[in-house]
Amino acid sequence: MDETLPLGKLPQELLGRLLARYATPDDRLLVGPGLGRDAAAIALDDARAMVVKTDPITFATAEIGWYLVNVNANDLACLGATPRWLVVTALLPEGRTTPALVETIFAGLRDACAALGVTLAGGHTEITHGLDRPILVGTLLGEVARDDLVQPGRARPGDRLLLTKGIAVEGTALIAGEREAEIAARHGAAFAARCRAFLREPGISVVRDAAVARAAGPVHALHDPTEGGVATGLREWPRPPASAWSSTPTPCPSSPRPPASAPTTASIPSA
Repeated sequence: MDETLPLGKLPQELLGRLLARYATPDDRLLVGPGLGRDAAAIALDDARAMVVKTDPITFATAEIGWYLVNVNANDLACLGATPRWLVVTALLPEGRTTPALVETIFAGLRDACAALGVTLAGGHTEITHGLDRPILVGTLLGEVARDDLVQPGRARPGDRLLLTKGIAVEGTALIAGEREAEIAARHGAAFAARCRAFLREPGISVVRDAAVARAAGPVHALHDPTEGGVATGLREWPRPPASAWSSTPTPCPSSPRPPASAPTTASIPSA
């Protein structure tokens, strides 16, 4: 009997084999499925392309709309596109969904869309069995001039890898949002609030980061490392055959730090 797969992303070997076997080619598909390819690009005409991204939010419940919009927008921005239209499927738990909860989700989606100039264009809602929390699935469409499309897989030997903001930004905000009382009990209310505030400052959005990088000069590739962090992002990032990343011992920036009296084994950034 086949052994079951663990939580998280599919193993790269399995996913690569499935994509090689079942993905369908198309002449207008400028960026198709592949390891480390987080969005698709489709030619509209000789000058323009539409970029499409879909991603769910399956763990966060606090400010789920903000997560959905920004996680999807980040991957569009990493192909050089401007996010424009969002379609959302909202799956809501039976026996736990109230009108107030639904309105909170819709308000969060509206605020996140407004921050990025995105239009909530449609979607689907239902209350379904077997869930213990809301799940949102977003499909975000954007547009880009074909000359400005940042193709994945163009990293090359000699490139320098630049990390904006630091590590564990999203993980810190996520854990603090879901376990704020527990963190406050361990490290104090001020530290818990500061961790939760990471959702917006420095923020999980890299839309502006990507725009600044593209404006600063030629960019070979952009990537938003989320699940699995920087290490997983580097492993799945397409690059030339027989090439590898090398790094200096300089540590990646990580903050905030817990109070000096707090046990370091419970440090939230380490998550």
